[in-house]
Amino acid sequence: MPLRINNNIAAINARRNMNANFRDQGLRLERLSSGLRINRAADDAAGLSVREGMRAELSGLRQNVLNAEQGSNLLQVAEGSLNEVSAMLIRMRELSVQSASSTVNDLNRESIQAEFNQIIQEIDRISLSTTYNDQTLLTGFGNSIDTASTVVTGSATSGVVDVKISGASSGTYTFVDTGSADAEITLGNGVVTQTINVGQILDTAFNVATGTSVVANFDRLGVQVTLAGDGVANATGSYVDGDLDGQTLIVTNGTGGSFQVGPDDGINNRIEVSIGDMRASGPTLNLNTTSVGTIGSSRSSISQIDEAINKVSSQRGDLGAVMNRLAFTINYTENSIENIQNSEASISDADIAYEVSRFTRSQVLSQAATAMLAQANVVPQTALSLLQ
Repeated sequence: MPLRINNNIAAINARRNMNANFRDQGLRLERLSSGLRINRAADDAAGLSVREGMRAELSGLRQNVLNAEQGSNLLQVAEGSLNEVSAMLIRMRELSVQSASSTVNDLNRESIQAEFNQIIQEIDRISLSTTYNDQTLLTGFGNSIDTASTVVTGSATSGVVDVKISGASSGTYTFVDTGSADAEITLGNGVVTQTINVGQILDTAFNVATGTSVVANFDRLGVQVTLAGDGVANATGSYVDGDLDGQTLIVTNGTGGSFQVGPDDGINNRIEVSIGDMRASGPTLNLNTTSVGTIGSSRSSISQIDEAINKVSSQRGDLGAVMNRLAFTINYTENSIENIQNSEASISDADIAYEVSRFTRSQVLSQAATAMLAQANVVPQTALSLLQ
């Protein structure tokens, strides 16, 4: 090897290797201290892009779990109040049965009526005071059916005695019921369409039998339509195949009732829930005119209260179904979080064993390079011996 003074190639080479080892040592220290393989875009540009997308999704999924848990808490508050409302309705029925007997005189009925009125007022008070985060729950919560819906206003000719929604999205729903003896009814809102066959609940003339009622359940849309035959309470007509053709159901946005449980704005990422007006004086229970002041009114109030009990029980059943659905949603989302987090870790997390071995290697090489640089810097000094 030539002896040079101006350019000490051996020293330059040793310094280059020493600097590379120091840089690698610093990289290993950074990864070991952070636990991450990717700390900046330069570490792995493509991996960073994938990781940030996963982190955004994980953040949304964790919030979805919180939303579902809070939604379940909200429904538990409502269901707890409805439990008390149900107990009071049962007491009202008991009072009606008591007052309907001739063993009770008019003076007794005045006392019964006083308790009856107090219970009605208490049901109203509970409905008005049942709140969650300053939102009243039992006076109409979530989406509701607009009175302009022709399926409701035209019930006198279509045999519809009741329309309920449970998780139905807002919008206009249109019925297709051709009446071609196929017993099929189609309902759609422009996004989702569902066709059901009601042939098994119709008689040979393709109408609902006298004295009976059936429920056409459009479960994919969250709409239940009760169709009745002649002689059913509240029915002003009998459903015949084709009566619903062209009828509309308008669902309007309420003050709440939508739980975001998915990562984006799609309709499948929300759970809609509706809670009707549960006031005794409201349009759902409609008990404001019931009375136990006479034998006749007491007897007629029994059937009214029975209907109110059924409506409250049905509402509680709907809430229970949504709470169970939210529980399944939480389990599913937590499983998704675990799987995505595992994928994110495989991209982003550092392999500690590997990084320690690389750090040890860089440390040894750095020390060796430092020693070799010192040796290389001594070589030019040997030129002085030639001048002596």
